[in-house]
Amino acid sequence: MRSFTIHDMYRRNAHLYRDRTAVVSGKVRLGFQALLRDAEAFAAALADAGVNKGDRVAILAMNDYRFFILFGAASVLGAVVVPVNWRLSDDEIAFVLADATPRILISDENFAERAESLGEKIDGMTTVFWNSSGVASATGFDMDRMVADVAHADPPAPNTIHGDDPFCIIYTAAVDGRPRGAVLSHANIIYGNLQTSATMGFTIDDAYLNMLPLFHITGLNLSLSVMHAGGKNVVIEKFNEHQSLTETEREQVSVWGSFPPMLARLTQAAGEKEWNLSSLQHVLGIDGPDNIRPFEAKTGAAFWILYGQTETSGLVTFSPAMARPGSAGRVGLVTKVRLVDDADQDVPPGEVGEIVVQGPLVFQGFWNQPELTEKTFRGGWHHTGDVGCFDKEGFLWFKGRKPEKELIKPGGENVYPAEVEAVILEHPDIVEVSVIGVPDPQFGEGIKAVCVRKPGSALTAEELISFVAGRIARYKKPRYVDFVEALPKKKDGGIDREKVKATHGA
Repeated sequence: MRSFTIHDMYRRNAHLYRDRTAVVSGKVRLGFQALLRDAEAFAAALADAGVNKGDRVAILAMNDYRFFILFGAASVLGAVVVPVNWRLSDDEIAFVLADATPRILISDENFAERAESLGEKIDGMTTVFWNSSGVASATGFDMDRMVADVAHADPPAPNTIHGDDPFCIIYTAAVDGRPRGAVLSHANIIYGNLQTSATMGFTIDDAYLNMLPLFHITGLNLSLSVMHAGGKNVVIEKFNEHQSLTETEREQVSVWGSFPPMLARLTQAAGEKEWNLSSLQHVLGIDGPDNIRPFEAKTGAAFWILYGQTETSGLVTFSPAMARPGSAGRVGLVTKVRLVDDADQDVPPGEVGEIVVQGPLVFQGFWNQPELTEKTFRGGWHHTGDVGCFDKEGFLWFKGRKPEKELIKPGGENVYPAEVEAVILEHPDIVEVSVIGVPDPQFGEGIKAVCVRKPGSALTAEELISFVAGRIARYKKPRYVDFVEALPKKKDGGIDREKVKATHGA
């Protein structure tokens, strides 16, 4: 009686807005009624393929309007969407799929060969393609044909779905070599939509440009928030500054999402010719004041700064960045935040503590990791592993991460040093390594490896970077390498990471 799901949101919008444009992608333009029709048709096709409530449906694809058909279809059945980060290596993707055990893997033509190979490795998984260029498969199905075959059939009766039932699993950065699947429910997504829409003032007149990947929580939150408000989603495969400006002008886009180095590239491209960007009002993301100020001056749009996690359905704090330059914004409308010490006691005002969160945006837990979930939720609060402090006006100032959750964020992605260190130590010429985050003018934060080579080794930085890039996602490779004779040690013999940072952290 009190449930409201993603499917309910699709049905509401189809009733209220019918032929208003919901999704634009190239030559495809779907109204809200047509989007619901295609979503329910694909739900029927998935049901025919054996997908039931709770089954996982993975997707390995560039941004495309079909993501929104899948979101609606999964919500009809109570299936769980697993959007896969296509920037990961084949081995990393195989791990994610082996952990999530999806019944279906959906792929576009960009990843057809990878999907075919993965389909042979994962037991019980069927491959489905969307293929505007006619990708053929002996083992898979074509998504568009599946929808067309049931287009005139009655939609399946919706399953009984509750707000806390899972809607998606988004895999975050690997800890000790194992990615963690954050389970987000329908209620998580719906509350996230409402918090974002209410704070940023979204209406049916807004249009969001999907240039952030839809496997990323910020891209998912912004797209569904604008959709929930009755606005339009404009979809491009991936970020390209000139295409982004073209689509913004053509479709009167009002909302962007951005992570370094996107904003700087957009500002530069916007200055190369006269663009009509008068429709643009809001950009949400992470960047520094030195990039935000010239962007706002050029476009007149407001940049919203944020702090959040996949595990908090996106946003914990967010505000216009220039309201308090350098901060991470103020606490969201349906979010509770404390700052605590190692004993989970509140720290005095103005002091640094771990950021812990309560509220309807907190995720359901980590997939297949009950012990980690219990530890993360101890005391009834989600422990983020990040630290910060509040000023007198309630703005959060992000101060870094706890040692056990040492994390580097190049361009908005999460990278754990331990994962990169493990790969570097596979190189036969490396004896020891410490990976740290350093300021990076392009990506905000960069990955630096401080290494001890075997005596007599002539290994170069370029060779080591290439070695790492061939084994894990390329965004996890170090951009900087220092070779040293020895690394500083603590009393227990372990590497003293803080001293490494002090010496090599520039």
